[in-house]
Amino acid sequence: MYKIILLLDFAEEYSKSLMKGINKYSREFGPWVFCRMPLFHRETVGMDGILKWALEWGADGIVGLLYNDKEINKFVKAGIAVIAQDFKERFAEIPNITGAYHETGQWGADYFLKKGFTNFAFYGFSDIVWSRERAEGFEERLKSTGHAVHYFEHKKARSTELWYYKPSSLSRWLKSLPKPIGLMACDDNQGQHITEACRHLGIRIPEEVAVLGVDNDETICDLSDPPLSSIALDVEKGGYDTARLLDQMIKKGKAEYHDIVVKPMQIITRHSTDIYATHDDHIATSLKYIHQNIEKNLHVDAVVKQVPLSRRALEKRFLEITGYPIYKYIFNLRIEKFTQKLLDTDMSVFEIALDMGLSDSKNIARQFRQVKGCSPSVYRNKYLAGK
Repeated sequence: MYKIILLLDFAEEYSKSLMKGINKYSREFGPWVFCRMPLFHRETVGMDGILKWALEWGADGIVGLLYNDKEINKFVKAGIAVIAQDFKERFAEIPNITGAYHETGQWGADYFLKKGFTNFAFYGFSDIVWSRERAEGFEERLKSTGHAVHYFEHKKARSTELWYYKPSSLSRWLKSLPKPIGLMACDDNQGQHITEACRHLGIRIPEEVAVLGVDNDETICDLSDPPLSSIALDVEKGGYDTARLLDQMIKKGKAEYHDIVVKPMQIITRHSTDIYATHDDHIATSLKYIHQNIEKNLHVDAVVKQVPLSRRALEKRFLEITGYPIYKYIFNLRIEKFTQKLLDTDMSVFEIALDMGLSDSKNIARQFRQVKGCSPSVYRNKYLAGK
């Protein structure tokens, strides 16, 4: 029976999801015993104090936020398997729980591009790897399409003060941005900073600034006003893979290690981005109707009835502005909503189809396979920990 120390931020949804995956592996291949060590021990007793406690307890491994502390080698020399959740930078000496940060940034860019935005901004930290690389991925994708990015970066690693409620450099930056603009924040906490600052400044979300976070921490996203859209990460699977690697390291030693890469899973659209950036009122009306009625068996004829245009005229303007025919836009959005329900619920494909007003579950499954390259059940299993 392994004894494992978890030195994590237990208040954060990321850590909770990580622990779910670790615990699932331990139930399948353990059982393991866990010590949930609060982060303040790192500050109060230091790495030496944690090591002393680990040796007295007989710990086999530790998973934690270790902030690139150079004293980590003391754990390795003591024969304790260590996996670090990356923070400022990745460790070179031990495996990291890291992320496909460039890919996540690219997802954010593609998301705003598909919504018709031509102005873009990023809000984050320049001295933290997960923020910096998300910004790089965001900018790389946008530069490839001929667009620039407006940046606002914290000078400190974390901002714990409520400075953003008051007039500040952030306020001045938000006011100066061209509108409408698609703004990606490095995580949900910073995304909520933006929504709160905009609310105080009278900047309309999403009409003037559409805001996208990362992590899909539902508590933070729902506390935001308006609710914050976010990129969901496959953290639970990352936790399962972390436990599997830890098991291998305890059995075989450090030589077997590799980094655990947590990948983006889907984008959850809430009110903060539920808009298409266009000055064409008829197209805006059409898009609003599509988004509000996508969970019904929506057809192009119903969209045409919402505006005083012929079907041919609307189709032409819709294609020019969005890059998609109306039927294709509906199709893509329906698959996005179907995917969200597939991963967020235990409903069967048949039940999800009924919930979305579709009578033919086989047809939606076939369409899903065309887009995702596999069946709904295979896709669901792929993104569940341990599958």
